[in-house]
Amino acid sequence: MSFKIITPRPELRGKIDRRDLIKLGLAATGGAMVPAGLLAQADLVPSEENPPSQNRTVPDAPLGGLFDQGILPDHRVLLYYGFPGVDTMGILGEYSPEELLPILEAQRLEYEAVRPDDRSWVNGFELIGSVAQRDPGADGMYVADTDGAWLDEYTIFTHNNDMQLFIDVQMGRKAPHEDYEGLERWMRYKHVHLAIDPEFHLPVDGVPGEALGQIDASDVTRAQNWLVGLSDLYGLPRKMLIIHQFHVYSVANKDQVQPVSGVDLIMNEDGHGTPEMKKETYRVIITEHPIEYAGFKIFYKGDVEWWDNSRLMTPEEIYEMDPVPDIVNYQ
Repeated sequence: MSFKIITPRPELRGKIDRRDLIKLGLAATGGAMVPAGLLAQADLVPSEENPPSQNRTVPDAPLGGLFDQGILPDHRVLLYYGFPGVDTMGILGEYSPEELLPILEAQRLEYEAVRPDDRSWVNGFELIGSVAQRDPGADGMYVADTDGAWLDEYTIFTHNNDMQLFIDVQMGRKAPHEDYEGLERWMRYKHVHLAIDPEFHLPVDGVPGEALGQIDASDVTRAQNWLVGLSDLYGLPRKMLIIHQFHVYSVANKDQVQPVSGVDLIMNEDGHGTPEMKKETYRVIITEHPIEYAGFKIFYKGDVEWWDNSRLMTPEEIYEMDPVPDIVNYQ
């Protein structure tokens, strides 16, 4: 496990207070209520001039979700994971977005070259949006928010390059919803999705790095419903939700996790190892307990350098898995 101490930016990650936003919206329009869809449009374009962190408006009524639209199941998604500027936390941190995109595209083409079906691959990044900490911090939660400027940069870059973006939360001692609800300003864009990493969610006496964490099935359901609500509010296609599974105990009461209409759930096998180890973990976690969609993580360094006689799994091997992963993320 790798940890990075970062400075929280609550002014950029705070949960949206819609009462205040409505006041701001009224003030900006001379006191007139703006019709739904004009104040916060579903196709709002993120840019340096209009950064997501500065979003201060919401529709006065839900725009209605575009729930017949989504990336899955027509496509599969290829993700590069990590934290900006920190090479020990994944390949995303080894390069700038501009440098990383052609590397990701080359990896995508390897999958396309052996693709046996009509489900093309879509590029994306998975950005760590809150980082587990070994120290409690001022709030005692053992987690620090990723600077909103980073979230802005990757939201804008992925939008401009027709990519998907997942923002991953590590939670520490926070309840999962207390962590991801602060991301609404970024989640309001149709290409931005949520990932939850139970490994770093600890009980009140837990410390990241000293114990493996866990979330409950009810946490998964709450996140699913939250994403459905965002799609409905902002008039968006279905969101995707990744739940990383480091071991069989990552999600307590997993038998209670069910698909929810309006959001696509991906249970993602996580953890480094030899190809044989990873395939067996996938069988136990995914194949024997199918829910909706499946994901699989590959570690460029961890799968090779941390194990004797190991190697990276190939796209051909990925297509031989049962079920074939809908999402593959590289760390």
